[in-house]
Amino acid sequence: MIDEDLDYTDSRLLRAKAEEKLKEKEEEMGKQVKETDLQKLLHELQVHQIELEMQNEALQQANETVEAALKKYTILYDLAPMGYFTLDAEGSILELNFTAAGMLGEKRFSLINSNLKLFITKDSLPVFNDFFRKVYTSNSKESCEVVLGYNEKVLCPVYMEGVVTDEEQECLLSVVDVSGFKK
Repeated sequence: MIDEDLDYTDSRLLRAKAEEKLKEKEEEMGKQVKETDLQKLLHELQVHQIELEMQNEALQQANETVEAALKKYTILYDLAPMGYFTLDAEGSILELNFTAAGMLGEKRFSLINSNLKLFITKDSLPVFNDFFRKVYTSNSKESCEVVLGYNEKVLCPVYMEGVVTDEEQECLLSVVDVSGFKK
């Protein structure tokens, strides 16, 4: 029988009701719990508690390992000496690192959802468009050299390499400023 009026969020009422039902069951069975049964039950509960403590310790160690790896790879991505972009199939920026934002002369988070094509000079745009189309159709790494800039302002010449991920169909793009090599 389910007590529909019982508030299961009130732990005191719930416990009182559970104890009452347990007492009814014991009376129905007409048996009293033997002391050996209580000792077995206590032993099982203690073993289970130790198992839970061991699992908790293992989870804490796994969490520390994950945190260390996340910190390492976040630093590796964010502070890399080359620009990293993740673009969707339309060329919109999904993610980028600090170096990439610096190349575009903008703050990192203001560039999210902007289209990278807006930051390619008019002269380089056909080269970039061809490169971007090939990345998505060839399913292999492609590369090109273009000049970054906008509003008639030239930022820097860059070398790009890109590949498309299998599952998300996102373009992973690495960009290197080659202005130092051009001199």
